[in-house]
Amino acid sequence: ERPYACDEPDCGCMAVRANNLKVHTRSHGGERPYVCEEPDCDYRAIHARDLKVHKRMNSGVRPHVCDEPDCEYRAIQASD
Repeated sequence: ERPYACDEPDCGCMAVRANNLKVHTRSHGGERPYVCEEPDCDYRAIHARDLKVHKRMNSGVRPHVCDEPDCEYRAIQASD
């Protein structure tokens, strides 16, 4: 059941939680409340998780390690 509907014309998004709909509506209005604090970087994100990944890119941190023996591959996100 998805009781929360987006008010944007022709969108059709339905959300399970009110907060999910709130985050979704940012994509229509251009609100990007999560801001990179690095000097000379104007990156802004809709989701906190996207800013977290962006910060890893800036810092070079790659916390996700390949499980294969003798593989040194490391990724910023688990899905990489």
